[in-house]
Amino acid sequence: MRLLTICAGLVLGMGTFASSGLAQDLTDRLATADPDSGERLFRQCSACHTVEAGGPNRVGPNLYGILGAPVAADERFRYSASMKSYGGAWTPQRLDTYLTDPRAEISGTRMVFRGIRDPEDRADVIAYLNTFNDDPMQFGASDGADMEGEETAQPEEDFGQLVVAEGVEETWYACTACHSEMIVAQQGKTREGWDEMLEWMVEEQGMAELPETERDIILDYLAEHYNTDRPHFPR
Repeated sequence: MRLLTICAGLVLGMGTFASSGLAQDLTDRLATADPDSGERLFRQCSACHTVEAGGPNRVGPNLYGILGAPVAADERFRYSASMKSYGGAWTPQRLDTYLTDPRAEISGTRMVFRGIRDPEDRADVIAYLNTFNDDPMQFGASDGADMEGEETAQPEEDFGQLVVAEGVEETWYACTACHSEMIVAQQGKTREGWDEMLEWMVEEQGMAELPETERDIILDYLAEHYNTDRPHFPR
């Protein structure tokens, strides 16, 4: 019995240490997080969410003031039962965990977003969301410049299997919020066919309407690189 008590104490202590370590890790990441990078990463979320104060709800709720707000707080939006039962508030730690793998964190959530696996990217997104708040939290964020005052170089973006050409960025962020880019690459459609698919996604799948200019850029890109002959289908 004494041995079991000692073992249980060790396990609990290790759990406390792990939680403390994770919290410290997030604190460190947020201290150097880049909201500008977060803005770029948030493009994959903007098909379903707005962030401006008073912005409309789309497939997902408006996210203004999400940091520190109670879960499922927007009375204008119809949340899933699982999201309502999640309860509590959106602390940075909780949001960091949720963004890692939403469906794993909240079983039954209607959000189809696959998650952000890179810890630094998650911190950048949280820092960006924090700027849309009446009372932003203080993370000790850097000013985005190195010690010599020069801008920090942004990492080269990875668009997976998609061919890198004009329009790839808009296509990537519009499509990969919910799908692997392979779903795009494996299709072969005319421009009209892609246009019909986007209409179907809006009308039947709940995707937000794309701005006309962005839609045209995406359609031009898809028609050029993923037409019926699929010239850039990965072999």
